[in-house]
Amino acid sequence: MFSGLAPLVIEDVTDEGEQISLRARTPESPVPCPGCRAPSGRVHGFHLRTVADVSVDGRRVVVRVRVRRLVCPTHGCRHTFREQVPGALERYQRRTARLTRKVKAMVKELAGRAGSRLLAILAMGLSRHTALRTLLRLALPTRQVPRVIGVDDFALRRRHRYATVVIDAETHERIDVLADRTADTLEVWLREHPGVEIVFRDGSATYAEAIRRALPDAVQVGDRWHLWKNLCEAALRARNTILLKCPGRA
Repeated sequence: MFSGLAPLVIEDVTDEGEQISLRARTPESPVPCPGCRAPSGRVHGFHLRTVADVSVDGRRVVVRVRVRRLVCPTHGCRHTFREQVPGALERYQRRTARLTRKVKAMVKELAGRAGSRLLAILAMGLSRHTALRTLLRLALPTRQVPRVIGVDDFALRRRHRYATVVIDAETHERIDVLADRTADTLEVWLREHPGVEIVFRDGSATYAEAIRRALPDAVQVGDRWHLWKNLCEAALRARNTILLKCPGRA
């Protein structure tokens, strides 16, 4: 049940109704000094940390951990430092490491308000502001530029401001968003991300020119949505032309 707290020594578990409280301490093993890395087990004092852990049976879990403040034994260093517990507690955090991982996974999918509401249902209450701060602290994934990409524009403010989205055409994941939809911007991005062999795009001559300049050997393909859209519009125009010339066929 409390396997995520294995680096700690759990001394007591109390059932308080809607909340489960744990009392724990750190092991008595020596800890390396953050300055000189010399191991120290000399205790200068203690500090009590209160952190939240993942819920149990739909009830909130609170862990009160006694951590040591140690004295560095190295002559010339001799400063005190508070021990850390990698894998269980993170520096300056009020949540255990495993709860933080769950919160990050939740807000990554649902963001602020929705993530906060679902976390409350799971007895891991978090305000929407904290959820958004957690989301903004997530490191962006580093991925290689795929072999096949798709580029298209979208409106930030219709008829006034547009941007360009670049996606992986095979996995449909968003790769990047460019500030505008000009040929120069797309050309710069393509030159900075080599390895693209096939580009799906709409009928824009701007995108076509950028791809020709940056990737002369790449294959340009009209994307399916725009092909169907252009076919439907052409069929509708042909139908209207026939109706105008032959009103009796309406």
